[in-house]
Amino acid sequence: MKEEILDSDQLEIKLIKNQPRILQGWAFFDWANSAYALVITVAIFPGYFLHVTADEVVILGMRISDGALYSYSLSFAYLLIALVSPLLSGIADYGGRKKVFLRFFTTLGALACMGLLFFTSMATLWVGVTCFILATIGFSGGLVFYNAFLPEIATEDRYDKVSAMGFSYGFAGSIILLVTNLIVIQNFSWFGFSESLKAVPVAFVMVGLWWLGFSQIPLRRLPEDARHPYSKDMLKRGYEEVSKTAKRVLARPNMLRYLSAFFFANAGVQSVLYLASIFAEKELHFDTSSLIILILILQIVGIGGAFFFAWVSSKKGNKFALITMMIMWTLICVGGYIVKTGLDFYFLAAGVGLVMGGMQSLARATYAKLLPENTPDTASYFSFYDILDKLSTVMGTFLFGLITQLSGGMRNSVLFLAVFFIISLIIMRRVQVTRDVA
Repeated sequence: MKEEILDSDQLEIKLIKNQPRILQGWAFFDWANSAYALVITVAIFPGYFLHVTADEVVILGMRISDGALYSYSLSFAYLLIALVSPLLSGIADYGGRKKVFLRFFTTLGALACMGLLFFTSMATLWVGVTCFILATIGFSGGLVFYNAFLPEIATEDRYDKVSAMGFSYGFAGSIILLVTNLIVIQNFSWFGFSESLKAVPVAFVMVGLWWLGFSQIPLRRLPEDARHPYSKDMLKRGYEEVSKTAKRVLARPNMLRYLSAFFFANAGVQSVLYLASIFAEKELHFDTSSLIILILILQIVGIGGAFFFAWVSSKKGNKFALITMMIMWTLICVGGYIVKTGLDFYFLAAGVGLVMGGMQSLARATYAKLLPENTPDTASYFSFYDILDKLSTVMGTFLFGLITQLSGGMRNSVLFLAVFFIISLIIMRRVQVTRDVA
């Protein structure tokens, strides 16, 4: 290792980048925490929440349906994350405490996930809601510091390859654990349970232990913090960067149009991703095993979808591919409104998988193409993008819950999501996918 004196007269350790052991250790964080994203928030917990919770819950004198309460819990968690993300980014970039906070949020998330074990009835509903919100905050908060490590451990020409390695590790790990939980739940009697529902909480503990255990690999291999003293400037720096980036975006009409299109489309995409399970359970009466199979279909088809739309983009351009997916998303929302049988929904899920992976990967890649050439502010632009991602998730899940609450069913909420994609489609038609001038 070499040491150098920076212009700030503060000593930092400059590590040799692209070390395979460190890069693999970084990717193992994806292996560890992706299990929560897939197994808990998408596959298992939504259906379990609806089974344990009464159809209507009275909170602060208001009657709220169980599906709406779940949607509001997601919205609240992501709102908190969006509000503190700039603060966390400032600490990550200027405080030199990436590893400390990576460990903190990982421990918070994993312990809260295991705490869901105690959510077994309406009497412990507060435990379920609180632990779910804290686990989601731990998951998203950890990602801020996980992503912040990438420039420290890899050179820019390796970013895409290393990021892809992390994604593949996360996919593999979450699928292994999801299939394991499927075996436990389907064969509940082997493990001493009287019914499959009583076996579900085992998944909460398994995911928490998996998350906490495998995260020790990156926590051991990633470089140690080069800490700087806390300062007011450090705490507000992230918010200042967001403000500056917002002004830059407002001064670039084409980028503003694209981010507006992304905001509405992402609100629809994230709502489908997080709430498809409760729709299947509530409207089509899927059990937990069926929900897990549904999510496996989404994941497997999603990989093919990402490659397919990458190919479409290479032939026809990003704009054509994105508009095609927005049209498909609109049709999927209409299909969700009229779907009647479980088999129909499995076919619909295959369609969701096809556009899910392609939409998320291509949206980010297209944004990168719109950034000013040779800009030194790439990190700030993507931090702003990340905040929009979270805020659109808040809007989408909140409105889904509100419409469910007002209309008494989720089909109207699913149909309403089509509005997001139509708005996005209209805006996207005016976007030019060309690099801006710095």
